[in-house]
Amino acid sequence: MQVDKIRGPQTDQLFRAILELRDLEECYKFFDDLCTISEIQSMAQRFEVAHLLRLKKTYETIKKETGASTATISRVRRCFDYGNDAYEEMLSRLYPNEKPYEPKK
Repeated sequence: MQVDKIRGPQTDQLFRAILELRDLEECYKFFDDLCTISEIQSMAQRFEVAHLLRLKKTYETIKKETGASTATISRVRRCFDYGNDAYEEMLSRLYPNEKPYEPKK
């Protein structure tokens, strides 16, 4: 499992804190204190790239809609194809009526 590379007491503490957030406003406040604007925007961009890949959008469309580089799009795509299925799991919770992503074989 790839998550073993990041597992540790400090990461556990961070993730426990995130799990304690009660609403969107608390998330905004916490991440505003924790991260730079650029870090938050990068994470949000990658998640939107994942969403658009799930919708089977082309790289060109994703690049145009998100401003993400093809390197970023490819990295997110690799996570879809070979990762921990976390993008799919979260997107299916947010958008239960959308068709799930199916990796190319």
